Amino acid sequence: VQLQASGGGLVQAGGSLRLSCEVSGLDFRTYAVGWFRRAPGKEREFVAAVGWDSSTYYSDFVKGRFTIARDNTERTVYLPMISLKPEDAAVYYCAASRGISAEGRFYEYWGQGTQVTVSS
Repeated sequence: VQLQASGGGLVQAGGSLRLSCEVSGLDFRTYAVGWFRRAPGKEREFVAAVGWDSSTYYSDFVKGRFTIARDNTERTVYLPMISLKPEDAAVYYCAASRGISAEGRFYEYWGQGTQVTVSS
């Protein structure tokens, strides 16, 4: 099983990025995929998740700015992010789980992460 996260980069505050997570090696249509992030010196935190049925779940601090969506044909989950803030800077990880959840411990498979840097 592989989860390949991409799309990170350096952006100014107020800018936008779109993260992608390409999944292989499992029945993608039956898995939820979530995004988590970890900033230096901080605990990993939940960002957003999309269920196998395209239901969505967001953390409060990204509602209205981030949108998660899946493309079953491409086996990819997208996370367009707008109005980025310096506090959004972190390594973003995608992960796959049988059920949608904000708890990282329920996710079986993890990608390698992609760095998001937001300058003020």
